[in-house]
Amino acid sequence: MVKNAANRLQASQNLNSYVLREIRRVLSLQEISQNVLEEFARYVIANHNKKEPTLTTAAIKKAVYDHFGVGEKRTVANLRKSSRFLMETEGMEIPALSSSEGWKALYREFIGYLPSEEYQAGYGCINGVNIFQYFKPWRVFGLDPEKATQQDKKDAYYRLSKIYHPDNKETGDGRIFDLINNMYASITAEA
Repeated sequence: MVKNAANRLQASQNLNSYVLREIRRVLSLQEISQNVLEEFARYVIANHNKKEPTLTTAAIKKAVYDHFGVGEKRTVANLRKSSRFLMETEGMEIPALSSSEGWKALYREFIGYLPSEEYQAGYGCINGVNIFQYFKPWRVFGLDPEKATQQDKKDAYYRLSKIYHPDNKETGDGRIFDLINNMYASITAEA
């Protein structure tokens, strides 16, 4: 055990020298505080082996049942009979609740982010939101719903549409562009 701790400390020290060189390189390109980058590097070193928090399927189901006010007998049939469920899902295509993916879809739609999905990166992710999994237009557009003006909404839409418009040969994507249009329609209709 002591040997493992010593090995981790040695690895951290080796990594720190590498990280410090990279910090100096990034500083030459950007105006970022060296202290901020060093603090981030220490955070990465301390947390790089930690597992992402996850919810079990049972915990996801419990949260969904709680949200829709399903009583003691928690079954899919009783969920589907719940007046709140019927009201909130009216007109919505209900996912198959025979798989964990269906339960996750309900959780995403009505409760919030799954713990490992809050700050995503990669294809379809804008401002940490996977737009194929979550309909969070305010966050995708980087706007505060309480303060955003119509011009702010328009400017945010324009920035994203320039990137994802299908005519953009480098970064255009029709699927993403369609979802951005839907989100823009949603936030402009709320005015």
